[in-house]
Formats: sequence, C-alpha cells, structure tokens
Amino acid sequence: MKVAVLLLSAAVAFLGAGSAWAQDALKVAVPQRGAWDTSITEIGNRAGIFKKHGIDVELLFIGGGAEALGAIIGGSIDVAVSVGISTVLGIYAKGGPVRIFSAETTGQPDIYWFVPAASPVKTLADLKGKTMGYSVAGSSSHAALLALLAQENLDAKPTPVGGVTPSFTAGMTGQIDAAWSTIPIGLKEIDEGRIRVIARAADIKSLQNRTVRVNMASAATLEKKKAVVDRYMAAYRETIDYMYSSPEALVTFAEIAKVPLAVAQKIPGLVPKSALNPDQIVGMDAIMAEAVATKFMAAPLPKDKIAELVQMPQPPK
Repeated sequence: MKVAVLLLSAAVAFLGAGSAWAQDALKVAVPQRGAWDTSITEIGNRAGIFKKHGIDVELLFIGGGAEALGAIIGGSIDVAVSVGISTVLGIYAKGGPVRIFSAETTGQPDIYWFVPAASPVKTLADLKGKTMGYSVAGSSSHAALLALLAQENLDAKPTPVGGVTPSFTAGMTGQIDAAWSTIPIGLKEIDEGRIRVIARAADIKSLQNRTVRVNMASAATLEKKKAVVDRYMAAYRETIDYMYSSPEALVTFAEIAKVPLAVAQKIPGLVPKSALNPDQIVGMDAIMAEAVATKFMAAPLPKDKIAELVQMPQPPK
C-alpha cells in the first residue's frame, strides 16, 4: 500500500513538472509602462492568466513601441505590443518582415498634452513656434501629434522626449513647452491643479474610430510560433475581460502605474473596453492615407499586401 502511494505521489509530481515544462516562453516588449492598454500583459501575467494558457511571459519594458522593431526583426524579442500602426505600415512598405497579429487600441482616448499650471500657454494656439513632446519617432504619440498639428494648422515644433516619465519631468521643469502623457499618468496632478491639459488626442478627428496601435511580430516568429501567439491572444482577451470586471485588476494596475487606487478606478470609465478590442483593425484606408500624409510610407498598400501584413487569429465564437 505504501509503495502504491509513493508511486502515485511520484506520478503526480512528474505530471506537475511536465505541465510546468509545457509552458511556452514568449518575450514581449512593452512600451510606456503604466498606461492602461500597455498593462494588459503584465496584469494578466500577475493574475496567472497567461500561465493558465501555457504561456511563460517575459516582459521587457521600453520607451516606445518603435524602439523594439530592430529586436523584433532580429528575433531577440518575440512580440511587441502597443506599436503605432503607421510605424508598422512604414517598416513593411520598405520591405521589413513584420506582421500585425492583433489590434491594440482603437481611437485615442488616453494621450494628451499638458503644461504646468504656471505656464503662460493658455490655449493650443499659444504653442505656435514652441516645442510639443512625443515619445520617439514612429510612435503613436508621434503620429497623433503630427495629426493634431495638421488639424489645427499649428506651426509648433514636435520634439522627442521619451516615455511618459521623462516627458512628465521635461514638462514640469520647463525643458519643453507642452509635454505629452497618457492616462493615468497626470490625473492626480490635474485634480490638484498642478497641470493643465492643453490638447487631447481624443479630439483629433482623423484618429477617431480608427485603430492607432497594434501588436506585432516578425514574419519568421509568427510562422514558427503561431500556436503560441494564438494562445497568447486567448489569454490577452481573457485579461481584458478581467480588467473591466475585477477590482483586483485595478489594485494591480495602481501598483504598476504607481498611482493611488482612486485614480486607477477612474480608468475603465475613461478608456472604454471597446477601445481595446484586439480582433478588428478599424479604418485601414484612412490609416494608410494618414501614414502617407505624415510620410511614414510613400503609397497605400494593395489588398494582397495588407492580407500578408495583417494575420490575426480568429477569436473563439
């Protein structure tokens, strides 16, 4: 009897170890840590959702999605989330072996530009000839700023300042006239009257109801790890549901973003769940026209090339 129990215990231990060994590793580049949309993988990973789907996630935090492109193409990173779609279009149009496997954000409910409360800048028009920040060239904040300046016919100076943390510092210390940020970063300072919002990406007409950021990989990685990426996306969808239904997810997000829980609790009301729908690229014709206008690419892609670039797994019905 004792021998049988020992054999059974060994079998259970072996199966448990086998289950752990079955986890597929995936290196994920995450820009702008602390934003709601870029926290999806980190929140799901902390909640054990990705492990449940057999994914062992390794997160690599970067300043902007465009920074990961070389590592993606080179194969040292498997996927990058929250990359400006204009950047991916531009890289692909120049022959880069990249693939989009999901949408990340549609519309721009999160990005805004601010000035310190004491700034003489009162309106967007006051920024003529002055510096306005974005993260890095090719990022969604870069594309949004170019679209904003075009819409307002404003001759301001787009200036790269890095991620949200260095941007916030640059704005508060006067190194730049108007800094960029993404909620929840700055919500506390807005409530306290320390900064004033001078423009919102949500008000840029050309970006409304249009996918602005995507999740991507190299063609080689997507071909080699398609089943893994499909499971990653199953966990990703489950995490979005968790973020909009669980108080625990907001506690985790507050820790990630380093904001008070009361600030984190505002985010689901500011960023609708529909904005994070990963299963549909919205407004591709308009996206390409904007990418051409802002010189990310020379001409729109034909349909066969779009079909090659965008390879999204079918969501479960």
